[in-house]
Amino acid sequence: MTQDLPITLFYSPQTRATGARVLLEELDVPYKLHVLNMKTGEQRQPAYLAINPLGKVPAVRVGETLITEQGAIYLYLADLFPEAGLAPALTDPDRGAYVRWLFIYGSCFEPAVVDRHLKREQGSMNETPYASYESLIDLLEETLKTGPYLLGERFTAADLLWGIALRWTTMFGLVEARPAFQAYMDRIGSRASIQKVSAEDATLVAEHEAAAARLRAG
Repeated sequence: MTQDLPITLFYSPQTRATGARVLLEELDVPYKLHVLNMKTGEQRQPAYLAINPLGKVPAVRVGETLITEQGAIYLYLADLFPEAGLAPALTDPDRGAYVRWLFIYGSCFEPAVVDRHLKREQGSMNETPYASYESLIDLLEETLKTGPYLLGERFTAADLLWGIALRWTTMFGLVEARPAFQAYMDRIGSRASIQKVSAEDATLVAEHEAAAARLRAG
């Protein structure tokens, strides 16, 4: 049974791994945190590079299965625990839109935001994976105006991914906090899972900063 499979989340606070932890909380399944202090470079040490050679979090081990990359982790975990109702079934008409939004995030949104932040000259709409930053952001806005979630009235794991991503990207001015985005972030941010993880992350960050300061001081 899937409930009997041990789950380990390789984790660092206030990173992309936050969403994976929130998802596990929403799924209401037991899991173990393997916390990495990225402020001291633990993610670049051989022990973790053996888990993910790219030195990124999150990574999740479920039994003998190892998954990396946010979209893949969301897809895998939400499907593994269908009783939580966070993923449309394979035969559900909503499945296409659900998977689409999971993959738009990693394939389009992150590249678009990074290119814009680094002020890279944008290629033609045929040369980028996301057409244009403006068209992508407008698509997201129009979808959320219809909302309240990406699939209309139906809340899914994809909303956790996007809600958290928008919170961070708007906080740092990488994405404009349009009214539809703000309302969406407020809906997602009010969930108990996010409030719990955010509070515990703050404690972990303080501990990691103190450890990094001690290391610098010798």
